[in-house]
Amino acid sequence: MITVFGSINMDLIATTDRLPKPGETVAGNSFATAAGGKGANQALAARRAGRYVHMAGAVGKDGFAADALALLDDAGTDLSLVQHVDGPTGTALILVGGDGENMIAVVPGANGLVTAADAETAVGKMSEGDILMLQLEVPVDAVECALSEARVRGVTSILNLAPLTPDAPRLGRLADIVIANETEFERLAGQDGMDAEAREAALHRLHQETGQTLIVTLGGDGVIAIRNGVISRGQGLKIEPVDTVGAGDTFCGYFTASLDEGLDFASALRRAAVAGSLACLKAGAQPSIPLSQDVADRI
Repeated sequence: MITVFGSINMDLIATTDRLPKPGETVAGNSFATAAGGKGANQALAARRAGRYVHMAGAVGKDGFAADALALLDDAGTDLSLVQHVDGPTGTALILVGGDGENMIAVVPGANGLVTAADAETAVGKMSEGDILMLQLEVPVDAVECALSEARVRGVTSILNLAPLTPDAPRLGRLADIVIANETEFERLAGQDGMDAEAREAALHRLHQETGQTLIVTLGGDGVIAIRNGVISRGQGLKIEPVDTVGAGDTFCGYFTASLDEGLDFASALRRAAVAGSLACLKAGAQPSIPLSQDVADRI
């Protein structure tokens, strides 16, 4: 079983021909809303990959709450651990440029009210061998508590080091599996501007220090990882991206689902990389997450 402990948002998305520079105003082409939040995105990806998923987190008591949970509910995600708290649901303000790149500002709302006690409740319902997936869009003490409780209970923890926060390197040491993009991994390793050779050396060094499984997503270049002392690579699809929002979350959810399903590590990386590529072909974080059969058809 998979439990995702993390954020639930509504995404407010505007598209432009190009992203603005600091202090600049550019004309927009379109506007849409979509359910989001890194926790919810990853939960939906794992569910669409075919696994049973519990979502743990919080939404507000406002007009966004129901819409933020709609796709998770429609997919059959267990929402019994989602609280409805006073205040607004979390929101993300997203600008998407003509080349598919994006800029995002996140307002925590209800996500900022998630507590360590909530973490204890969520992980307390898990059993040895279950998988806990986390990100860094809820308070640090809640994430830290969830990671500690998972270790005590023999639950496998997967931490996505996003969004990058000052606490990310410390929290990263507490997880069994860490997933990071290139920038996040450089922060974890304490080394800026890595080339491919330096990145692989850093993976070996950190793995020897911690024994953790470390995964670095590389956008169009796929993914590199280390597990049990062995470097593995996975390649996604060659695509022309429409919108990269949610691609990383799709990777995380599909990877976690693949491990829960019992796939070997290399196959899990490849499946997740393909799913992440397909997520770039549609706009929006959750609407773009592919179904399991769509991914299977492209592997």
